[in-house]
Amino acid sequence: MAMASSLFFSTPIQPKLISKQKPFSYHSSNPLLPQLTHKPLRSLVVSSAAAIEAETETPSSNSTPLKSLPFRVGHGFDLHRLEPGYPLIIGGINIPHDRGCEAHSDGDVLLHCVVDAILGALGLPDIGQIFPDTDPKWKGAPSSVFMEEAVRLMHEAGYELGNLDATLILQRPKVSPHKESIRANLCKLLGADPSVVNLKAKTHEKVDSLGENRSIAAHTVVLLMKK
Repeated sequence: MAMASSLFFSTPIQPKLISKQKPFSYHSSNPLLPQLTHKPLRSLVVSSAAAIEAETETPSSNSTPLKSLPFRVGHGFDLHRLEPGYPLIIGGINIPHDRGCEAHSDGDVLLHCVVDAILGALGLPDIGQIFPDTDPKWKGAPSSVFMEEAVRLMHEAGYELGNLDATLILQRPKVSPHKESIRANLCKLLGADPSVVNLKAKTHEKVDSLGENRSIAAHTVVLLMKK
């Protein structure tokens, strides 16, 4: 055992085991990481820090030029609480009811939903970011103002409406007597033919706030076509 220990400690370290390592080389497809080849450690740290700083200063994707695609699809959703003392406005039409949408603007759940769908298709921020409810300028504003801006942005980007499909969800009142008026006004605001604008209405089978007539919601899907 002693002999084995003696042999172990007396065995000389081979020079090749402590020879200088080969220069570090690393290739990455990640644009944050530079291609690190034959660089000292200090320069690697500096390069990486510079790359991260540059990435931090890069504008968000929402500010980059819109990629030209033959078509774009957007989805919008909105929900508002129903309270006594407010008008119920759907698609720009005042609907007789014992309560309406409590909101910063006129609370038009359908138009808000359509605006968000168009903005989403264009890859833009949502309606709450463009028209924040903290801005007194939009207090009580008609939602047609938001629609006009969304349509302007759509045309500015070189697109037009291919078709739109919207679904209202509310327990009361019945939408069917007002459906065609709502759709006609929606077509007017969009500058679209009625054949490409569809509107449906559903109850919520008396389930949760929607079914208990305490709220109203809407979903919208839009297809935008390149002009």
